[in-house]
Amino acid sequence: MQPGMLPEPVTRFAPSPTGLLHLGHAFSALTAWSRPGVCLLRIEDIDRPRCRPEFETAIFEDLRWLGLRWPEPVLRQSDRMEAYAAALARLIALGACYPCRCTRAEIRAALSAPQEGVASDIYPGTCRGRPMAAAGPGDAIRLDIARAQALAGPLQFTETGPLYPGQHVADASALGDVVLARRDIGTSYHIAVVVDDAAQGITEVVRGVDLFEVTPLHRLLQALLELSAPSYHHHRLIRDDLGRRLAKRDDARAIRRFRADGASPTEVAALVGITLPG
Repeated sequence: MQPGMLPEPVTRFAPSPTGLLHLGHAFSALTAWSRPGVCLLRIEDIDRPRCRPEFETAIFEDLRWLGLRWPEPVLRQSDRMEAYAAALARLIALGACYPCRCTRAEIRAALSAPQEGVASDIYPGTCRGRPMAAAGPGDAIRLDIARAQALAGPLQFTETGPLYPGQHVADASALGDVVLARRDIGTSYHIAVVVDDAAQGITEVVRGVDLFEVTPLHRLLQALLELSAPSYHHHRLIRDDLGRRLAKRDDARAIRRFRADGASPTEVAALVGITLPG
């Protein structure tokens, strides 16, 4: 191993500073740090209007309070917009993208109309076929999913988590022509996450099962961009008393609230079914 290189395997915990971390984040973080090897902390802050510095500070404080540590420096997505733009340019050069000028209202209207052979919950392809030369400054950039999958060929991904272990066919067609670059921020979660996972040498992605369905898309983007393909460990979600997934608006379940009420890290971990060592 060369000096300065991280040992394998490598995973990561990648919160967005758009609110306080809650019990669901605690479970995901503790799960990631329990995996073999090194766990990195990444700040996913491409959505600048919603990200706030006080929430980033709280992320560091809450994770340290849980007893978690990570290598420095911490990668921030807001520092890597050029890398995402380069990835998008490569996908465009492959002929796998098109500009979309549809508003959300127009998409909702199109989806509400009966369309033979078109699923009711995916983009109906109104702008598909528009050349990139026709792109305007207000256009989003979509992935032509059929074209992209034809370019990449058959793909698979490996799931190491307890919910869906084994090899899975990476067929992203059910997602439709997803947005790869939003009008307001110039990129998307999908591009940023695959580019950063490759750049950081991530060998296993630990995240909630709510992201399992987008994994075929991420595997597809990795293939098109010739990036390394990690394995995936999708874990269960922490839910409230009504069975709803916790969200950042659930301040009553924020780690900061438990800290203020005098709970210990061991007690918070126990609430999500994890026993801390020692």
